[in-house]
Amino acid sequence: MKTKLLIAFVALILVSCGNEEKQPEIKPPKPAPVTVQEPVARPDFNSDSAYLFVQEQVDFGPRFPNNKAHGKCATYLKEKLASFNFETSIQLGSATTFNNKTITIKNIIGEYKPAVETRILLFAHWDSRPFADQDLRDLTSPILGANDGASGVGVLLEVARQISLKQPEIGVDIIFFDAEDYGQPSSDMTAGDHNSNSWCLGSQYWAKNLHKPNYTANYGILLDMVGSSNAYFTKESISMRYAPDILRKVWKNGKTLGYQNYFVDNQTYFVGVDDHQFVNEIANIPSIDIIHHERSSGNFHPSWHTHNDNMDVIDKITLGVVGETLLYTIFNEK
Repeated sequence: MKTKLLIAFVALILVSCGNEEKQPEIKPPKPAPVTVQEPVARPDFNSDSAYLFVQEQVDFGPRFPNNKAHGKCATYLKEKLASFNFETSIQLGSATTFNNKTITIKNIIGEYKPAVETRILLFAHWDSRPFADQDLRDLTSPILGANDGASGVGVLLEVARQISLKQPEIGVDIIFFDAEDYGQPSSDMTAGDHNSNSWCLGSQYWAKNLHKPNYTANYGILLDMVGSSNAYFTKESISMRYAPDILRKVWKNGKTLGYQNYFVDNQTYFVGVDDHQFVNEIANIPSIDIIHHERSSGNFHPSWHTHNDNMDVIDKITLGVVGETLLYTIFNEK
């Protein structure tokens, strides 16, 4: 009897083992793929070169229409653009200032690949203010205009040099507008109502008398006061009104390069007439303005229209920020 029970017990164990389901093999989870952020292809921009171009303009002295320094600087700018293989010309015009002076306008124009249909227009004003109406001394004496004028031109000259080296496929036009800063002062220096059209005489003339019949560009970018340290470039209202998509694209490019502290999302109200207004309204080319906004005052840089607007306020880092962003925008256009 005991033997039969033992045999039955062993048989039960063998049956139970035979019916036991085989457990699936547990494999460790695969590690998540590591995403490697490709480095941004940063364009070459030599801020030392841009700084030198600013210095060379300032070395001529104040550069307002009809004075000798103005004439010498016009020749310098035309020859510089030509040395970078741009087709160059000087558009001559005449205008009457707010104080009834007749001035000769000299718009300096450079064209890269003028036959190409896809074009970007880059511009800045190259003249300096003939008086220091925002200063507390020597209000009637002209200023050097290192930031307000020469900084934008200096950046664009270095941009032109890099374009001649890299040779992008698209067309690029660079215009240095004259007589932007001969506008009527808002101070006690003049009487009567302020005339906003007394500003930007060079860009007004060009927009009404294009250097080529039916000239147009996909969009335009204006540089004004782009040389001070810790510059703060806001989305100003004229740019947002006429070319919001272009503004967002350029600001995004600046942030891609790591310059989000310069190209900020803050939108600011119109604080004055600038060249891009007439390029938008008369020439119908959607254009934006890269211009410093002073947070403490809601106005322009403290050196604006004073004798302090000299080389002391020019920062190579800021020149590089703006120049790299422009080149990145150009080189990524199709």
